[in-house]
Amino acid sequence: MAEEPIPEPGSGPISSASNGGRSIEECHSMIQRSLRIPMVKFLREHLEKYGCVLGDKFIKAVHCNKQISGGYVRGEGIMVCSNHMNIQDEVDQVVIHELIHAYDDCRARNLDWANCAHHACSEIRAGHLSGDCHYKRELLRGYMKLRGHEQECVRRRVMKSVIANPYCSETAAKDAMEAVWDVCYNDTQPFDRAP
Repeated sequence: MAEEPIPEPGSGPISSASNGGRSIEECHSMIQRSLRIPMVKFLREHLEKYGCVLGDKFIKAVHCNKQISGGYVRGEGIMVCSNHMNIQDEVDQVVIHELIHAYDDCRARNLDWANCAHHACSEIRAGHLSGDCHYKRELLRGYMKLRGHEQECVRRRVMKSVIANPYCSETAAKDAMEAVWDVCYNDTQPFDRAP
C-alpha cells in the first residue's frame, strides 16, 4: 500500500483516530505487541496449519492517505495505517480483522476479491469474529442501541468496505451481503464459536 492502490477488498474499517496518529516506527512497535496477544497467536497458528506461513514482513506499518485503518492484500500481507492509529487496542483490532481476511484467503484458495459475495462474506466474518462490533466499541463510536447492535454494526461496516471495492456498486454490495449473510455469519472457523 506504499503508493495507495485501489482499496483491496478486505481493507479494514475506518479508523476512529482523531489526531495525527503514530509514526511508522511507533506503529511497528505496537504491531510487535499485537503479535503477542492470544487471538493473534491463534489466528497465525491456524494460517500456518493451512500452509500459509507468515514471514516477518507480513504485517507492516505504513502511512495511508485514505481514511482506512489498514488492509490485507493477497501476496503483500497486512498493512496497518500508522497515521490513523492512536492506541494499542486500535492496532490489535486491525491486525485481528485483517488476519481473518488472510485466513479466509488461505483456506478458500479460489476466493475472488473482485466478487462482491466473496468479499462480503470475508467482511461479515471479520466484523463478527474480530470484536470490531463489541458493544463497548459501538458505544465509543456513538451507537447506543441495546438490542441487535452487533449484527447492525457488522452490516454497516461490511457495506462500507464492500462499497469501496471498485467491482461492487452499493446495490451489488447490499445484494451480496444479504445473499451470503446467514452462511458467513455462522461460519466461525477457525474458532469453535464466535469469540
